[in-house]
Amino acid sequence: MSSAQIEIQLIAAVVAAACALPGVFLVLRKMALISDAISHSILPGIVIGFFITHDLASPLNILLAALTGVITVVLVEFIQKTGLVKEDTAIGLVFPAMFSVGVILIALNANDVHLDVDAVLLGELAFAPFDRMIFNEIDFGPKSLWVVGVIFIVSLVLLITFYKELKVSTFDQGLAAALGFSPVVLHYGLMSIASVTTVGAFDAVGAILVVALMIAPAATVYLLTNDLKKLLVGSVCVGVFSAISGYWLAHLLDASIAGAITTVLGGVFLLSYLLAPSKGLFSVLYRQKQQRKEVMLLTFLLHIQNHAEEEERH
Repeated sequence: MSSAQIEIQLIAAVVAAACALPGVFLVLRKMALISDAISHSILPGIVIGFFITHDLASPLNILLAALTGVITVVLVEFIQKTGLVKEDTAIGLVFPAMFSVGVILIALNANDVHLDVDAVLLGELAFAPFDRMIFNEIDFGPKSLWVVGVIFIVSLVLLITFYKELKVSTFDQGLAAALGFSPVVLHYGLMSIASVTTVGAFDAVGAILVVALMIAPAATVYLLTNDLKKLLVGSVCVGVFSAISGYWLAHLLDASIAGAITTVLGGVFLLSYLLAPSKGLFSVLYRQKQQRKEVMLLTFLLHIQNHAEEEERH
């Protein structure tokens, strides 16, 4: 196994772990669709940051993209609170508009620059090792690995620091407010982390895979446990496993790495959906069958009880 192969798997694993942490809270808050909105609507922030710095790797790009993601969430909630449309409709109105602004900016001002819609949407892990971080002629490895690694560490530190506040505000915002926590600050903080994670993973994997890595692991493990700590750890493990397995599947089939990872994520979720001990489809069908038997038995016993004469009981 070459060093490039090791670096690709390492980048994929770190991206999966970084995406899994905010993804758990997006799934629990029933905001899975907002990750798709953020992943597309941060494009104007990236483009504007590039126009200012002329550097695709500038930290300003990440900050402006995160700001654009928060603006998207604010607009979605503003439209939703009017009561005229539901949340999914608001998302469908806002993120195409924001994404279109980014596309227009690219078409008008960046035609000759390596900043295109296909690269943003799809990404290519196979090229990630070629973009190196070099300082004083010393090669420190792939730049995307450092960027996403720092984002993962920051997300993990923030999660550990504000774990109690996030837990309470996720399940009971009224209780969080009563205890002195600000649900609004925590909400927009979470959206900011999701935005930063998304843009940090853009260059390596693209927006489509970021959405899959944020939602699929959390949705998979959510069918297996109701414990938040187990859900967080399990989501990271499922994401890392799917990233590495997807790489080797792509290597075997000579196919897209991002496509293979997403396929593995879908397969793992399908197994959980079918075979989860308490929430899986087979378990639910079995319980329904048992409940039907119990109802039929109770109905039969009541029928016998209502016929006191021996001949009628026979």
